[in-house]
Amino acid sequence: MTTTRTTATPTLPGGAWTLGDLPVTRFGYGAMQLAGPGVMGPPADREAALAVLREAVRLGITHLDTADAYGPHVTNELIREALHPYPATLRIATKVGARRDADGGWPPAREPDDLRRAVHDNLETLGADTLDLVNLRLGDATGPRPGSLATAYETLVELQREGLIRHLGLSNATAEQVAEAETIAPFVCVQNLYNLAHRRDDALIDRLAERGVAYVPYFPLGGFTPLQSATLSAVADRHGVRPTAVALAWLLHRSPNILLIPGTSSVAHLRENVAGAGLTLTAEDLAALDTIGGAPAATP
Repeated sequence: MTTTRTTATPTLPGGAWTLGDLPVTRFGYGAMQLAGPGVMGPPADREAALAVLREAVRLGITHLDTADAYGPHVTNELIREALHPYPATLRIATKVGARRDADGGWPPAREPDDLRRAVHDNLETLGADTLDLVNLRLGDATGPRPGSLATAYETLVELQREGLIRHLGLSNATAEQVAEAETIAPFVCVQNLYNLAHRRDDALIDRLAERGVAYVPYFPLGGFTPLQSATLSAVADRHGVRPTAVALAWLLHRSPNILLIPGTSSVAHLRENVAGAGLTLTAEDLAALDTIGGAPAATP
């Protein structure tokens, strides 16, 4: 992206990772919650939304996650208003492959023309000449779905060759789709649902780590049964923190290739998330937390 400003980068929980050739903080920020209810329309408080984005950069966060479908257009436009011209260290990841309908749904939009239009829309709303990272969103609103990604992914590869995209990624993908993409062209991250209670991607995370590919979990705290939630709360109570802090800290511990993008529309909550993710978990904590997902976490 064209940049004219720089920003100091304080130490953030988890340190850094490199997406292809782009260094980023492992603790990032997801902009989805800056749109209105249901991720539709403008925020209730535009100035507060802009303040969150500016605070994220002030804190040293260099990985922002967005999509032109959020709003639609809303989060991208907020990012541009708050941060353009972008700091030299800032990297913005976006997604294509779904659109918004009049009912607030997320119907797939993965035909070549859809994807080309989406990439150009992101370039326009972000005010960029090149997109740092574009994730191909697969499946649907209920989760990943089987099927070939070849036509859609090859379209993004063409756009990358045209210079409109720097790096590619996958979102809401099955392990089989990840393997198929590996036969077509390199990608730098996979963005899927994953947290303490939903660990279907454990093996995939480990395989990606071996290949130097990032894994970006969304929905870091949700879908817990009452018993699982009680276990999480017990660990949080021992440390005098919120359960969210434990969940974020555990993700950073889980594997060095995990990048966090927790979202919020509050500056105070953003600061709380940063502080919470820096929590040091003990062996006792980790043993208790591993009972939630039913599988032991790898040690970085």
